[in-house]
Amino acid sequence: MHDALPPVAETAEKEPLSAGLKQRHLTMLGLGGVIGAGLFVGSGAGIAVAGPGIVLSYLIAGALAMLIMRMLGEMSAAMPASGAFSVHAERALGRWAGFSVGWLYWFLLVVVLAVEATGAAQIAHGWVPAVPQWGWVLVFMLVFTTANLAAVKNFGEFEFWFATLKVTAIVLFLALTLLAVFGVLPDTAPVGLTNLTGQGGFLPHGWSGVVSGVLAVVFAFGGLEVVTIAAAESDDPARAVGRAVRSAVWRILFFYVGSMLVIVTVLPWSSMRPGKSPYVMVLDHIGVPGAGQIMNIVVFVALLSALNANLYGASRMVFSLAERGEAPRGLLKVSGGGVPRRAVLASVAFGFVSVLLNLKWPDSVFLYLLNSVGAVLLFVWGLIAVSQLRLRPRIEREVPERLVLRMWAFPYLTWLALAAMGAVIVLMLTDDAARPQLLWSAGATAAVLVVAGARELRARRARR
Repeated sequence: MHDALPPVAETAEKEPLSAGLKQRHLTMLGLGGVIGAGLFVGSGAGIAVAGPGIVLSYLIAGALAMLIMRMLGEMSAAMPASGAFSVHAERALGRWAGFSVGWLYWFLLVVVLAVEATGAAQIAHGWVPAVPQWGWVLVFMLVFTTANLAAVKNFGEFEFWFATLKVTAIVLFLALTLLAVFGVLPDTAPVGLTNLTGQGGFLPHGWSGVVSGVLAVVFAFGGLEVVTIAAAESDDPARAVGRAVRSAVWRILFFYVGSMLVIVTVLPWSSMRPGKSPYVMVLDHIGVPGAGQIMNIVVFVALLSALNANLYGASRMVFSLAERGEAPRGLLKVSGGGVPRRAVLASVAFGFVSVLLNLKWPDSVFLYLLNSVGAVLLFVWGLIAVSQLRLRPRIEREVPERLVLRMWAFPYLTWLALAAMGAVIVLMLTDDAARPQLLWSAGATAAVLVVAGARELRARRARR
């Protein structure tokens, strides 16, 4: 019941965690959080199915991510908490919602963490074959576990420099490719619009290709949510998250859409191949020496950055769940420096298990785990939107002074975002490649919801 939910003002309590993150950390975390292997390598699959229309696919997917972040930014600025959207869901819909979205997101992060550790290890093994892949995985996990156990500022510094490198790489890429487009670089001639309008036109596969492109790229925007979790460990959470969200969403859309536009302008879309980085292909085409190795380094850094951010986000989420009695209370132990060390160890422990599963059964058990979280992000985003619909009127009524960041055109754009997520789910059901991920993720979500429902029933019986 809505009236039974606690007042919004109660979410303003100070977190017991360290306030070691600065504004520059959060700004760069917001910028770098979604710039990863999904952009540098995975974008090739989107171009292959959408052609130059991939620009529209990224605009649509990016617009949806921007709306989600604006909603999340509004709630996080008004109610900063280490559990972010899990806390918001509990305030808006009840304990079952906070429990469900918190555990689903934790499960998503620790599984993806294993994927990133494995991907980084594959690259490092190629550079130093004498060290086995599992050895590199062990090194990375130990390094980032140690960094996250020491102090939150270590996490902030790692992410600041990782994000700086990724953002710098994209800015340089955009500058070089624009010079190539206009024929300014040596041995290049102006490209014109040949590659945009030739090879079947701007939409070679029609709007169905654009839609397929959206399915291929929408999950690349996952990761922005961590900035709202991290904001709770800054000196001024409300102001910090507001500034980070405002600066991140537009710049990220510029990086993604801008990159895709110059890529399909420089090279024919039909030359793209899934699994092959379009960035490497473009750099090779314009004559940048060692383009493959340069991009390998960037992707390597992007994977380690994501591993670090996901370990941080998972530990804070499970800590927040423990604070609210939705996870073992033993995870509430905080070090003198304000770090939830047991929550970090619990999160990395599952990460190690996931990595072992990947090394032992890469084509079976680990694949099922990966499929089970493939579409979880959509369920998380959906609950964020529903929570914002419920909480916005309550914030305006109870603590209007906290609405320092407002969702655009409320509630119409929130409903539009929900409709867009529903459309993506329907499209995934009709797509042979995406359907298994959706069904496995739906199964994982249903299992968590069953547990949440059982806990609610037990709590009601206890109250009676």
